[in-house]
Amino acid sequence: MEIAVLVKDVPDLVEDLELDGEGRLAYDDLQYVLNEFDDHALEEALILKAEIGARVTVVAVDTGDVDAMLFSALAKGADRALKLTGDFDRSLSSRARSHALAGFLRSGNFDLILAGVQAIDDLEGQVPGLVAGLMGLPHAAVVSEVHATPGGSIRFRQEYAGGAMADFEARPPVVLGVQAARNPPRYVSVARVRQTMKSASLEEIPAEATEASVRLVRLYRPTAAGRAQMIEGGVDQVAERIVALLAEHKLLRS
Repeated sequence: MEIAVLVKDVPDLVEDLELDGEGRLAYDDLQYVLNEFDDHALEEALILKAEIGARVTVVAVDTGDVDAMLFSALAKGADRALKLTGDFDRSLSSRARSHALAGFLRSGNFDLILAGVQAIDDLEGQVPGLVAGLMGLPHAAVVSEVHATPGGSIRFRQEYAGGAMADFEARPPVVLGVQAARNPPRYVSVARVRQTMKSASLEEIPAEATEASVRLVRLYRPTAAGRAQMIEGGVDQVAERIVALLAEHKLLRS
């Protein structure tokens, strides 16, 4: 089985996010890490590799320095890592990213395409679905517990609102947006990554992406619209004050 894992580097949330003079995120001043949900997708692929001998290819669009992220994936156990190169930058939209990915994936013979259900820097959750749509493949999101059956089909669990779960089976090829792997993503040491950088190499493939129909113009810092009101006193006093506030805002029925 051939598995492709789509990964993206995102700003490290332990860093402060700053805007530049044009109201855009100061991308060059940030530290980047592997998107958490993509890490779960990679872990699920590596579990399948151990179970059935699948071959795992990790793919990233080169919007900056993605080398360390890809070498980390190789150090964890991926068989192949490549970056799609072109006129891309950090502001690349999900739609444009999906076009670049789908263009490459069409040239491969992948049975299973995994990606994180969403990226923490935009929370759009569009890439897996867009890639599937562009390739004409079946797709499911918010997925966990991906298994390969002896008959060659893919079984997975999908979560719905309210915590409801459903089990599905699909014939490959299929695209899945992974929410959680069966195991926590494995840790790889910095020393192991550096060793991999010396012994392995990344593939570079030219790619193109269509322009997005929606363009980000400016970001703004949120402004405080109000403050929380702390109510002091005993239980009876607090209860009375809450009832009074509800009545004041016409939230009580007579």
